[in-house]
Amino acid sequence: MGAPSQVLVSAKWLSDMVKRNLVGPRLRILDTSWYLPMMKRDGRKEFAQGHIAGASFFDIDECVDPASKFDHTLPSPDIFADYVGNLGVGNNTHVVVYDASDFGSFTCTRVWWMFRFFGHSNVSVLNGGLRNWVREGHPVTAAHSRPERARFTATRNHPSWVKSFEDVTRNIREQEFQVVDVRPHQRFLGKEPEPREGVQSGHIPGSKCMPFFGFLDDEGMFLSTEKLKQFFERSQVDLKKPLCGSCGSGVTACHMVLAAHLCGAPGASVYDGSWYEWFTKAPPEHVVSQIKSQL
Repeated sequence: MGAPSQVLVSAKWLSDMVKRNLVGPRLRILDTSWYLPMMKRDGRKEFAQGHIAGASFFDIDECVDPASKFDHTLPSPDIFADYVGNLGVGNNTHVVVYDASDFGSFTCTRVWWMFRFFGHSNVSVLNGGLRNWVREGHPVTAAHSRPERARFTATRNHPSWVKSFEDVTRNIREQEFQVVDVRPHQRFLGKEPEPREGVQSGHIPGSKCMPFFGFLDDEGMFLSTEKLKQFFERSQVDLKKPLCGSCGSGVTACHMVLAAHLCGAPGASVYDGSWYEWFTKAPPEHVVSQIKSQL
């Protein structure tokens, strides 16, 4: 079935798997499409209209910690195991994730990271997403069959892969890891508004900015390893030192984690609450903005 440890798989490879009827207990495809309200798109509705044959829908708004007031917060191992088990994913399943965003990748890297966080390394991202799948002429279908439930055991093998508000606050003083913010540069600087009402733009003191779409080329494919390394270097982010990704709510931060992994620096962490938690909890001096506007 190919190399399960591959971080990225091509549309051609996945198309071959679909044509050979290999989607099943050993290979599951998950459409993880989710959009900000301003994008005016509905991932679940679009999935019902057209998706890769055999795919199931993974809703990042459903597989969360129900007690958290912040978006997309990591669920417990039991909640994750139950959720993916219902999608037919077992511990021996090769999982391929994608989304239908115009970027080529938007939310799928978050689900890739979640699987790895819960001890499942046999997970790949469809390079270029549905955008490239369609461009290459591969078909989509509206037909959907519910997969047979599988047993999945999740373990938090890598607790250091997720950082809390307290961890990031302490890091301002201790400088144990580099915080890499993947929001667009103007939001990082505080010059453009955040897409969520009541949240001012700006950044965490000492953080560096690497906009998530900068990891992708014009076709929505991940850059080559060489170009990714150049992007880290230009952004003054040292791949030899610990990394922590941040964004709006912990989703696109995972582009940086995946890119670092491709560059031979696996194990970058994610600040799960990201900017929306930071802005809510941090003292004013820890909200760095070139424009101090009144909310």
